[in-house]
Amino acid sequence: MTRANPLVIEGGEVKLRLMAERSAHQTPVHIDWVRFTCLLRNAPAPSADALFPMSGNPMPLPDRGYWRDCDQPLSYRQAQWSKVLKDIPNAEFVPSAQALDLAHEICKALGKDFSVFPEIRKGHDFYKSRWSIERAGSECGWVGFLASGDSPRQSAQALTIHANLYGHACTFAEPGWNQRIADIVDDHDAKLTRADLALDFFDGMQKSMGALPDDYRAGLFDVNGKRPKVSQAGDWINGAERSLYIGSKQAGKQTNVYEKGDQLFGPASNSPWVRIELRYGNKLRVLPSEMLRRPADFFAGASDWHALQLAQADHISAGQTCPTEKALPIQTVKAEVTRNVRWAINTAKATIATCFEFMSLEEFHDLINWKVSKRPGRLQRFSSSDLAQAFTGVMSTFSTVESTGPAFA
Repeated sequence: MTRANPLVIEGGEVKLRLMAERSAHQTPVHIDWVRFTCLLRNAPAPSADALFPMSGNPMPLPDRGYWRDCDQPLSYRQAQWSKVLKDIPNAEFVPSAQALDLAHEICKALGKDFSVFPEIRKGHDFYKSRWSIERAGSECGWVGFLASGDSPRQSAQALTIHANLYGHACTFAEPGWNQRIADIVDDHDAKLTRADLALDFFDGMQKSMGALPDDYRAGLFDVNGKRPKVSQAGDWINGAERSLYIGSKQAGKQTNVYEKGDQLFGPASNSPWVRIELRYGNKLRVLPSEMLRRPADFFAGASDWHALQLAQADHISAGQTCPTEKALPIQTVKAEVTRNVRWAINTAKATIATCFEFMSLEEFHDLINWKVSKRPGRLQRFSSSDLAQAFTGVMSTFSTVESTGPAFA
């Protein structure tokens, strides 16, 4: 059975929370969804509790209803997490522990009402497993880890951890949560893959929903002289539960203007509440963490129409664009990675091996610390996920690791 959306159940409280957030953050733009991915090597190091699970026999796991209360002692929950980790196969232990620690970091950033459910659940979006982030007994986010298959693409995915925070989490998080999540993204050199920026008109927009198709035909949604795609959903004849979609997910920028009051309270409520939801994705774009810190700037930068709507909400912003970037074929990334590895084999292999043999581990770590060293010039234009995919299996392209030709970088 599909669980009811907590935002619909708590519709009245949602409006109060959003209004309180406006006052606390001094901006009418609310972040309504966040997703980000980081490499395992940049994820939190497993904590001592994870590396050395509690000995003995922890208390048996209680029924699920007990966990919904979120009143159990922290020591009890730690015992249960330890029990789960002790049963994980060795090959999956470290990613599981790292994902758990990231989930804890996220809960701390969201606030005291959020916790990690102490069971590993089946993963989403091709991740094998997930830790669920919950509030008031409902899942409002998750952290995925390991891959559900062994294809080359999923082998690269297995080297990452992914966090997904739903609107429920974003709405009921404590003030300043967006700044704290942005810090987590930066601390772990993560890639922001989705950010939804919402502007609410609780008493309705200056123009009615019915006028929006005419505005579209008049070119008010055009960007740089180009007219975005458009589609409609809902009952436009009777004026209920209407949505207008401008742009596309494939382009990484889509705006949904819809009757939020109808969604939360039903058409019979005659609620005038309209939401403009700008959905940024990382297809063809690089989403900076500043998007979480300054959502109004990136909302205004989407188009002149978006800036006008923000002004009508009594907020002026200079606007910050998030332009598209030409996608680089994976073959291009692999070619550059192969050249770089070949140079390492032909030129630097003996030096690296000698350093590893005679340096202490701490000294060798300082030598190769990727967090403080720039990438080679050929590889700086590629994203971490592209490089992770390209480096997977790269050594198999060499028939021998001995020097076979001139070195180059």
